[in-house]
Amino acid sequence: MSKQVDMNKKKEQYVQFLQMRKTVVMSMIDEQGNPFTSYAPFVQQDGKFYIYISKISEHYAFLEATKKVSVMFLADEQDAPNLFARERVRFHCTAMNVGNEGHEEVFTKFEVIHGVPMMGVLRGLDLSLFELVPSEGRYVVGFGQAFDINVSGEKFEHVTGDKKGK
Repeated sequence: MSKQVDMNKKKEQYVQFLQMRKTVVMSMIDEQGNPFTSYAPFVQQDGKFYIYISKISEHYAFLEATKKVSVMFLADEQDAPNLFARERVRFHCTAMNVGNEGHEEVFTKFEVIHGVPMMGVLRGLDLSLFELVPSEGRYVVGFGQAFDINVSGEKFEHVTGDKKGK
């Protein structure tokens, strides 16, 4: 007999989990099918994720060329050293370079969350802001508890085991 899942409680946990993350793991596949993974600081604004990366990094060139990216938010390693036991959320996203003009609320969030003077210092350097628009994804809690979701959490469907596979 399976235990009943309180979906409202899981939605609350999901929102808290996203709010506590400061770094996103990006995994991309290039045109030759080669995987490419990197970490980037991010902020969330209006259902989108924003990352700020250097134009001279491999990450920048790869993201410019790829346009599609899978992003994953992980629980801190000290919380659960085993990757498969960690709480995590993965979304498929489309990526667009939106430059450094405008987006004042996003830059202010970067300053507050990451404690860096983004607008005053970093915007004068060779960095650019990317907007990641997430589609449906999966929220995994430990072993075997998975929920198919959209970024707003409006769709939140319990998946037993990994029958749907993503």
